[in-house]
Amino acid sequence: MEMPKPTEAHRKLEALVGEWAGDEILFPSPWAPEERRATGRTTARMGIDGFFLLTDYTESRDGEVMFRGHGVYGFDVRRQRYTMHWFDSMGMPPNETLGTWEGDTLTFTNQSEMGHARYSHAMPDADHYVFRIETSRDGATWQPMMEGRYTRA
Repeated sequence: MEMPKPTEAHRKLEALVGEWAGDEILFPSPWAPEERRATGRTTARMGIDGFFLLTDYTESRDGEVMFRGHGVYGFDVRRQRYTMHWFDSMGMPPNETLGTWEGDTLTFTNQSEMGHARYSHAMPDADHYVFRIETSRDGATWQPMMEGRYTRA
């Protein structure tokens, strides 16, 4: 039996490969009522024979790392959806979040006991991307939680 090969959809994830750094805005939320600024850094590479994008992320404020995360992104051929599994320093168990790639934007959405969440990676060109996290109680009205603007380092 011949082993499967990554598809064009898997290869689209290569757009996020590299070293990225940028400024972030953390919008007021129930956890932090004031707007905060941070710096984000991500290292991303393709792994597991080109099937998955593996990312390592740090968020720093005032020169101190405040948050760390590890993402595993893939493409489910059967469901024709992108997948994201996220592990971070908050220690919550990861869940599978499904997404689509439309135009220059990869967007994931999920629903949990905490409400709805939307994660989008907009890539206007090969050396920049904008990452947004938005939340919603009802899945219809969205509030920004975080926005980062990154440049290939």
